Amino acid sequence: MLGTLYGIGVGPGDPDLLTLKAVKILGRVGHVFAASSSSNDYSLALDIVRDHLPREVPVSFLDFPMTFNKDRLEEAWRANCETVVQRLEAGVHVAFLTLGDPMTFSTFIYLLRKIRSRLPQVPVEIVPGITSYQAAAACAAVPLSEAEETLTVISGAKGGERLPEVLPFSDNVVLMKAYKHFPQILQKIRDLGLQDRVCFVSRCGLDGQVVEKDFAALEGLKPHYLSLLIVKKTGTPP
Repeated sequence: MLGTLYGIGVGPGDPDLLTLKAVKILGRVGHVFAASSSSNDYSLALDIVRDHLPREVPVSFLDFPMTFNKDRLEEAWRANCETVVQRLEAGVHVAFLTLGDPMTFSTFIYLLRKIRSRLPQVPVEIVPGITSYQAAAACAAVPLSEAEETLTVISGAKGGERLPEVLPFSDNVVLMKAYKHFPQILQKIRDLGLQDRVCFVSRCGLDGQVVEKDFAALEGLKPHYLSLLIVKKTGTPP
């Protein structure tokens, strides 16, 4: 019999935001996988859950290169898929840890597709997690949407070009992965005249947390990887 694949969202960083369901499952799986950069074997997701893992459960890192090169990504997905499939075919229940929620900008989405293409009959259970933008809105006391307002979540991994595309149709925008092209994103916000309607949050719930609503203070900032922007086109400014 095949093992079960669990996709577990561990939340944005604060271990206290891990769900009870995630803790229960982590206490009974036979192997845990965590994503890491191909340049190191560190996983924040693993750090978040470490106190809830039985000492004897094996933990393996899956290397994912930080690149947009499709060939390198495909090679990594295929290799990681085979690593997990080996354990599933041995009847081992496995958990893959992911920051935030497994179905929101997560590496688990791509891994799941690969595994299902190899093992269509594999049992899968996905445990939702608190997203970074939910936690960021809470710590900054900034509503994500209210009444009849709309909310759009976009990626800033390639810059802020999507911002003017979605703003005509949305009252509030969360721009995730805002670290890499931060100056360009800030310039796009200036072009749109929204400097006074932005909240920046970085390392939410972790040491070094930053919540900044003064746009001028963001000039020259080199944000951490775990950074996002909440932009409110209408309603009360942040």
